[in-house]
Amino acid sequence: MSLSIIGSVALDTVETPYGKKKDILGGSAIYSSVSASFFTAVNLISVVGNDFPEKYTRMLDKKGIDIRGLEVKKGKTFRWEARYRDLNCAETLNTHLNVFEGFRPKIPPHITPKGDLLLANIDPELQECIFKRIRPKGLVSCDTMNLWITQKKKVLEKLLKKVDLFLLNDAEACQLSGENNLFEAARYIADKGAKMIVIKKGEHGVLFFSPDLKFILPAYLLEKVKDPTGAGDTFAGGMVGYLAEQKKINDRILREAMVYGTILASFAVENFGGESLAKVDSKAITKRRGDFEKLTRFYK
Repeated sequence: MSLSIIGSVALDTVETPYGKKKDILGGSAIYSSVSASFFTAVNLISVVGNDFPEKYTRMLDKKGIDIRGLEVKKGKTFRWEARYRDLNCAETLNTHLNVFEGFRPKIPPHITPKGDLLLANIDPELQECIFKRIRPKGLVSCDTMNLWITQKKKVLEKLLKKVDLFLLNDAEACQLSGENNLFEAARYIADKGAKMIVIKKGEHGVLFFSPDLKFILPAYLLEKVKDPTGAGDTFAGGMVGYLAEQKKINDRILREAMVYGTILASFAVENFGGESLAKVDSKAITKRRGDFEKLTRFYK
């Protein structure tokens, strides 16, 4: 099974207490695609400018990510600049959409309705557009952020009727629902149509809600976090990528998918940028999976 991912590809400038990096590889489609590629075939759908470094294109190709849906347009690539005084909160300094502004992608003919679809964190109107053009028959997952809840709540809630798995963080869940309790927030989102809900809580882990399963998972225990950018996108890609390769989704598979999403996110925050995540290998993932099981086991 293949997974198609629509999202942003960016050149980020990020400053944290551990340093500052300029024009590093970022964007929701990058983190989620790289993460998912450890488990399944990925089709990336996005746009970059003709200033996009060739080394990043080569890296995506080396990871086996299909980039026939990555358009190159005349102009500059989407850029985002942020500073973290507190690693739990990004202070956006500049956002320049550039070629991403008004982007309406061309869907390559090899992307068919048979595969799964991840609508990574972008404008819900664009997410809706992609859904209508692909008409996926597989698992449909959707991620979002506070900006879209503020500006386009009605569009987002309409989209939820078509979504199997919806991902957002705890503050966004409360913002969207108007509830302070995450159980009530999840109930509100489910009433809007989402069948499964993942509420990300950063360093405090993740919650899962569906009619048949309630599940909580801690974050992986790390000694040092250098850059939290893209952690949520990485989790989404890891979880959805793992699910894409399963013949049947049940409670055990959902739990395991969340574990792998958590593991991949732990690698993402240890260094700057999506290129660092791409350097992780399967052996390291397997080892960390075993270490995580030991950390979370509450009986011998």
